[in-house]
Amino acid sequence: MVSVRDHLPPGLPPDPFADDPGGDPSAALDAAPPGEPLDANERMAIEEDLADLAVYEALLHRRGIRGLVVICDDCQLDHYHDWDMLRANLLQLLVEGTVRPHEPAVDPSPEAYVTWDYCRGYADAMMHARDDD
Repeated sequence: MVSVRDHLPPGLPPDPFADDPGGDPSAALDAAPPGEPLDANERMAIEEDLADLAVYEALLHRRGIRGLVVICDDCQLDHYHDWDMLRANLLQLLVEGTVRPHEPAVDPSPEAYVTWDYCRGYADAMMHARDDD
């Protein structure tokens, strides 16, 4: 029998669930219920968020900002999301109608993340600064 491990480079640690696929906690991710189809307004809002995200990243990435901080509705803690993860989440939401669970940033530097409101204000200020020139 050919396994997935047969196609991986040598030297990797063994798969702890190779002999017990039912014990693999990642199986719960595959069992996540499908999302609800988005209506036209929801799709438009996500597409606008994607466009805004591109602007925010273009303006702030070069200044050392790695992404956004969002207060989680479930745990009330700050969650730090890099630009690429945000884009992937929004695209997944647009296509599947849901965002699957993902790993949080490991040991993030809070000063490298800003809020959506900060991004909006910064982008607005940059637009007005260009108008004044």
